[in-house]
Amino acid sequence: MDLKILLPYKVFAEIKNVDSIVAETSEGSYGFLPQRLDCVAVLVPGIFAYKTDKMHYLAVDEGLLVKAGDEVMVSVRNAVGGVELGKLADTIQNEFKNISADEEKVKYMASRLENGFLSRLKKFQEV
Repeated sequence: MDLKILLPYKVFAEIKNVDSIVAETSEGSYGFLPQRLDCVAVLVPGIFAYKTDKMHYLAVDEGLLVKAGDEVMVSVRNAVGGVELGKLADTIQNEFKNISADEEKVKYMASRLENGFLSRLKKFQEV
C-alpha cells in the first residue's frame, strides 16, 4: 500500500510499500491490509502504526482515513513522529486532548452567544 499523511498545512509523510496499518478509530482499533475493502474511518487522537520493513509509530490527532485500492490517505489535525512509543502516549495525553478541551470551551461559548442572539431576536419580532 501507499500511505500519505496530510496535515492542514503540509504533507507530513508519503510512504511506499506499507504492509499493514493499525489506527484508532471512533469504533476502536482497526487494522488495514492491502486486501481490505475500500473504506473510510474517523480517527481519534491516538497511536497510528504502520509496518514497512519495521514498525513505525506516530501520535495523531483526530481526522479521517480513506482506503481506496492500494492508496491510503490519512488527514489529521496534527501528527508527531520520530520519538519513542512511551513519549508518543504522553504527547497524545498532553497536547491533543488539551486542544479538544479548549475547542469544547469555544463551542460552548459560541452556543451561548447564539442562544442569546436568538432569544433577543425573538423578543424583537414579538414587538
